[in-house]
Amino acid sequence: MKLLSPSATATSSLPSSAFLPSHSNGFQNLGFSSATFKFSKNKGRCIRKAGSTNITAKFELKPPPYPLDALEPIMSRDTFEYHWGKHHRAYVDNLNKQIDETDLDGKSLEETIVIAYNNGDILPAFNNAAQVWNHDFFWESMKPGGGGKPSGELLKLIERDFGSFEKFVEQFKLAAATQFGSGWAWLAYKESRLDVGNAVNPLATEEDKKLVVLKSPNAVNPLVWNHHHPLLTIDVWEHANYL
Repeated sequence: MKLLSPSATATSSLPSSAFLPSHSNGFQNLGFSSATFKFSKNKGRCIRKAGSTNITAKFELKPPPYPLDALEPIMSRDTFEYHWGKHHRAYVDNLNKQIDETDLDGKSLEETIVIAYNNGDILPAFNNAAQVWNHDFFWESMKPGGGGKPSGELLKLIERDFGSFEKFVEQFKLAAATQFGSGWAWLAYKESRLDVGNAVNPLATEEDKKLVVLKSPNAVNPLVWNHHHPLLTIDVWEHANYL
């Protein structure tokens, strides 16, 4: 499959979901406290607190941002329709079932992902929640007639951090090709160093703030990594390349 590189626009035209608040201070940066939730390790799910309001699960399958045949011949209509209409839809439906009448019911998708990731001790809702977000972001990472160099500040950052646009493309393709099993490849903006327990964590320097190419297994995405803001992704699950 031909690499669909970032559209020829500055970062200001990227999806707004690419620039989410960092999670370096845990749940507080998202506007709620970890004390709000209690988890049942026996059942592996969030439990609704006594007296809390029952909110109906609300997530819906978003329509693609372009017609199903708009990416041909790079992605066929049949592949797109099957990927979005079956797999993406299943993630949404299963997520709504998993969060119904739990503490996650009524939270935003981003909040659900961070809470259910549970610092790596993943709760059942995480995979479906993350896959819903990943696919929403994946469709926004492509456009009809896309490809080629971006422009403006994004191109300047790519050339600064990778040496050239061509070298970025090589690294991005390599990350996707070498992800063992199912997963994703990402272009992300790393705002600062990761916080590490039992270590001195100095304030971010300008050298820490840069674009990076990453890969993640299964449903994991940069929202669960401190200070990483996703800008572009490619799906390397097998179902992304059916037909």
